[in-house]
Amino acid sequence: MGGKAVKRLIRLVTLLLVAALASGCALAPGMYPDHGSLDREQPLEIGPQPVVVPITAGLINRLAAQRAEKMVLPERLRQMARENDYQYRIGPGDVLAITVWEHPELTIPAGESRPAELAGHLVDADGSIYYPFVGTVEVAGLTTAEVRRLLTERISHYIRQPQLDVRVAAFRSKRAFVAGQVQQPTVLALEDRPITLLEAINRAGGATPEADQRNVVFIRDDQRMELDLLSLHRGDPAWSLTLQDGDQLYVPDRSDDKVFVLGEVAQPSTLPRHNGRLSLAEALSNVQGLDKSVADGDRIYVLRGELDAPRIYHLDGRAPDALLLASSFELEARDVIYVATANVSRWNRVLSQLLPTIVTLDRAETLLR
Repeated sequence: MGGKAVKRLIRLVTLLLVAALASGCALAPGMYPDHGSLDREQPLEIGPQPVVVPITAGLINRLAAQRAEKMVLPERLRQMARENDYQYRIGPGDVLAITVWEHPELTIPAGESRPAELAGHLVDADGSIYYPFVGTVEVAGLTTAEVRRLLTERISHYIRQPQLDVRVAAFRSKRAFVAGQVQQPTVLALEDRPITLLEAINRAGGATPEADQRNVVFIRDDQRMELDLLSLHRGDPAWSLTLQDGDQLYVPDRSDDKVFVLGEVAQPSTLPRHNGRLSLAEALSNVQGLDKSVADGDRIYVLRGELDAPRIYHLDGRAPDALLLASSFELEARDVIYVATANVSRWNRVLSQLLPTIVTLDRAETLLR
């Protein structure tokens, strides 16, 4: 191939590179979503078409109303609280202390060194106890007052006008469980004094700094309900619900309660939400704001939801009320904030990538002259 032919080939390659630059910025490395396609009816291969919603005052008010509905405790839990009528009922494993006044022969002596639970009557697995003169007595499911009346009636055939006192010396039959991100996960023995949901968490030492207090899980009879521990300041009556045998409280960790900030920001990062709260303005501030040299302030996006129901919220950062809207827009767990690149910045990046090739071709042409 002659020198002129080589020169023509070099010029042709150079023109092709310049044409590629002029045709678009797709050659720039990195993530560059096709923002124009967001405005077109273009179906996705992986799921439904995402809905792009401008961030406005009306949108913020609607989202706030939706969050308020979610923070309301389940109606089933409220119904349980309204039906609260706590009475401890004796069960297998409990120990009863029974005293018959003026008849010490019917009372097991306790003594100073003998615990009360060892000096009482153990409720057998079948729910019964054995008592002198009376014999086997079914006590499971009864209150101490009911047991006292039952024993008084039966023993009155042998003792004139007996006076009995019945109490639970050891509570062993009923338990509730507190687990997860609490200081001391524990098994609570339910007693004659009721234990509320809040008291149960306090008895476990309270929530740890890593706890997700807005999504506490309460399980009763295989029914799972999520509670907002931070709703306590509103005095929600559902928190007065008392625990029953087998109830479970689980405080999850907040490892998933975070948002991702990507694109043209000073410090792309993953940010945790504090007690489930973080605004768009706070998130951008925590990553030192937008990279002014390359960011496109018109195109700030918040991507939310799964592939089966995606949502994309768009903030025009150059609008007069942009800062106010950003400070009022509450982020949710796993939100992705993406700040787009300005077109001129993408052009410069492509140019910086191809400039060494163009210079090399130019030098090659000079050597062939």
